[in-house]
Amino acid sequence: MTVDIRVVRAGQMYRYYLRETVVGDGRRPARTPLRAAQEQAGVPVGRWMGRGLAALGLAPGEEVTEAQLRNLFGERGRHPYADRIEADRLAAGDSPAEAYRAGALGRRVTVTGVDFVFRPQPSIYLLWAFGDEETRLVIEAAHERAIVRVLEWIEDEVAVIRYGTDGNYRVRPPGGLVAARFRHYEARSGRPLLHDHVLLSVKGQRLDGKWGSIHTTALHENTVAASALYNELVAAEVCEALGLATEPRTVTPGRRPVMEIAGVPHGLIRWTAQRSDQIASCLSELEHEYVTAVDDDGEPKFLPVVSERARAKLIQIAARKTRPPKKGRARSLAQLRADWKASAIRTSGVPADVITSLLEYARAAAAAIRARVAAVVDIALAAVDVTATVFVMNSGGRFHRRHLLAEARRHLALVLRGRRRDPNLDDQVVAAAISTHCVDISEPTTVRGLEAAYRLYTARWALSDLPARRRSPAAPDPERRSPNDSGEPPAPRPPGQDAGEWEIPRIPLQYDRAVLAGAVVREQLRTTTVVRGRAYDVVAHQQAAMPEQLLTSEPADPEHDDQDDKPGRHEALDLTALRALRDSRTDVEALDLTAERLRHLQDAFTAAADRAHTTMGLYTRRDDAEPPHPAHGDDQQAHRPQEPGPHRGRDASH
Repeated sequence: MTVDIRVVRAGQMYRYYLRETVVGDGRRPARTPLRAAQEQAGVPVGRWMGRGLAALGLAPGEEVTEAQLRNLFGERGRHPYADRIEADRLAAGDSPAEAYRAGALGRRVTVTGVDFVFRPQPSIYLLWAFGDEETRLVIEAAHERAIVRVLEWIEDEVAVIRYGTDGNYRVRPPGGLVAARFRHYEARSGRPLLHDHVLLSVKGQRLDGKWGSIHTTALHENTVAASALYNELVAAEVCEALGLATEPRTVTPGRRPVMEIAGVPHGLIRWTAQRSDQIASCLSELEHEYVTAVDDDGEPKFLPVVSERARAKLIQIAARKTRPPKKGRARSLAQLRADWKASAIRTSGVPADVITSLLEYARAAAAAIRARVAAVVDIALAAVDVTATVFVMNSGGRFHRRHLLAEARRHLALVLRGRRRDPNLDDQVVAAAISTHCVDISEPTTVRGLEAAYRLYTARWALSDLPARRRSPAAPDPERRSPNDSGEPPAPRPPGQDAGEWEIPRIPLQYDRAVLAGAVVREQLRTTTVVRGRAYDVVAHQQAAMPEQLLTSEPADPEHDDQDDKPGRHEALDLTALRALRDSRTDVEALDLTAERLRHLQDAFTAAADRAHTTMGLYTRRDDAEPPHPAHGDDQQAHRPQEPGPHRGRDASH
């Protein structure tokens, strides 16, 4: 995710933010005023944002002062101008207790806010770091506007104030929320990392004018949807302003691809991933310790496999253990950009002309993508794909609306490739998914179950309809031996062995979208064709679903051009282009192609094209014999290009 969230508490945690975070993760000298410390660190001053500023006498874009931060986040939720309010009330003759209460925003709280960290994808902040001044300003403006839009969505759709017995009653803050934004330019490793810390106050005003506290659990639950929205908004604005396009790239095998700017070499992204490499190395050591840990009686402390939840905890531990010290002397942004470019040319392995002309390379890649891949979205198909993916990814096949919304936004980002969309298109996909493919299984007797955001759904399909659905493996039986097991204890790992050279038993990842969602799409396409009463344009759907590098009309094997084309031969995949992409870190990097798999893919794609033409001919003849049916308004809407996997291609579209 590119949006992280962390709770801010009054006391030591607030002092940490005031001492380090607000000055660019540097070390603020003692007794140094905040403004002077920010100037010394080379970062801009903090700015207020949010629709709730008017109720506190603040304005958007106004500078954040140390006294305001201390009152709102350090003094358990007081008014930013509490000192002035208290002095005025004392001068008016109020008692100290009355004057103190006048500066409070409702009850005192321990959790005073949450810290949202917004950062664009690496390919975007690399363009920001290596581009000219105009490129830098465009990306920073897109980054800021995306943050504002996400905060507005949180105010309108997510944030709730709890009140009443046990917090049973909830209401949206009609006046909005208040947040302080602080800009950072680099990571702890010294590599470029454009990101903003947005300290969101938990204080919100109800309709009756009383101040309450925002339910922070709701903010945590919707962080993935907020991250998907931010990514989509930033990419769309940057691509439109600079003439770019996005493409899916696999970062971790078996996990969801991320959308990066096409044309930015993966070597540059790896150059920025110094911290990720350190964490991955430490994580392997921690996983080995986890599965081999025993108690005092020699019994295993944990399961002999690493679950996804355990792995997430281990990643946090690895991040803390490998955290580098604070940066040294402060440098201006101009000096940072010059040093980054020189370092990348020297150490990244990417040619210098590519780094210096990165924007031109990205524009050339974007022109090829937009010429080959049209943003043809179909809401009905998007609803199928989104529901199938969420159904597979969530334990027990149960999910909430927020899961569908996050997946719909990822879906649209994948199909649009950096193009702008209707702001309500994600809600339309979610509505279609809930009404057509989901069953409401929530308990209406609970207060939370009555709320729309907490309705519990599952897909209409049975688990037997998804034979490829992965299940967590059961814990191995210690009494059962494999045929090759000699009964001897396993040999200890040799000292000094590199991380990754021993096998760590892990629960398989649930995310296998390329196979699982594709199976549901194929079945749904058949059903959709019958329901609509007309031939669905399967070939157009295939074209929209294929990566742009694979859409080629040239024959797969030039040596056999003289052979007669078999039915569907012209729909086969260009294997030459596919082989050429084996070393590229783009759409097909997750395929792990072999010669046997290439032959399998070619046979599968050819057979799929034959079936598509047969199906279209069947329903075209049926339409000629039947009266025409009214077309639905979403028939010509877009469906996204789905990321390929080991068994995905044109056959996955029907």
